[in-house]
Amino acid sequence: MILAVIIACEISFWLFLGAGLASRYLLNLRTLGAALLICVPLVDLILLAATIIDLRGGAEASFAHGLAAVYLGFSVAFGHGIIRWADARFAHRFAGGPPPEPKPKHGKEKIAHEWREFGKGSVAWAISCALLAGAIVFVNDPASTEAFVSWIGRLTLVLGVWFVFWPLGYTVFPPKPKAEA
Repeated sequence: MILAVIIACEISFWLFLGAGLASRYLLNLRTLGAALLICVPLVDLILLAATIIDLRGGAEASFAHGLAAVYLGFSVAFGHGIIRWADARFAHRFAGGPPPEPKPKHGKEKIAHEWREFGKGSVAWAISCALLAGAIVFVNDPASTEAFVSWIGRLTLVLGVWFVFWPLGYTVFPPKPKAEA
């Protein structure tokens, strides 16, 4: 059941985002657009509630319950940036807004960008791990919560690899501008 809720929440995230931006820029209904965009984070609350209800109802802690915690962590950490990214492109395409700023490709700006993104990833990791640790305490059965412990290990490994190859890698070996032909 929880996997279906995660999929429904992901679809809802993009539907509310698209409907909010379409209302704001295509239909010129700014209040409706704002209301729909406010619904985007409410999707996370629905997923959190569904996960708690499922675990309280006696469901065995599973990979999908861990995935729900990870989804929530990444949605909280990266969701606002995704909305801002989509809003800038929608405004440019449909409302004559300025072109969106491209991601920096080299120099100090690139390094700063990579560290900011890693910072968001660290926040996502912290939120996800806190939710997983809370679920371990909530379930209170080490045999049933192996999936949660496993998720914490996977997330930590991914964050470590990210750190070594992106922000640290770009800091130690900054990309150089390409020479003009």
